[in-house]
Amino acid sequence: MNKKELINELSTRTGYTKKVSSDLIDTFVDIVGDKLADGEEVKLVGFGTFEVVERKPRKGVNPRTKKAIKIPGAKVPKFRAGKELKEKVQ
Repeated sequence: MNKKELINELSTRTGYTKKVSSDLIDTFVDIVGDKLADGEEVKLVGFGTFEVVERKPRKGVNPRTKKAIKIPGAKVPKFRAGKELKEKVQ
């Protein structure tokens, strides 16, 4: 499912217009992104948790040259599914 299909589904289930549904999804994504950028977690009970994790620097190999390279550490977003979501998928 892509964003357009999600907007259509939200619009159908809620009765909101597609414009309002699109605004809701965009706002949700903005809020989650802002909170993660601030170092906070976003927990949606039953659905899951969005968080930022720190990747340590590591060694890698350039596939073209086969030379060893250093991959710098980074902060990356992570999603952990909640219990209810896991059960629903199974």
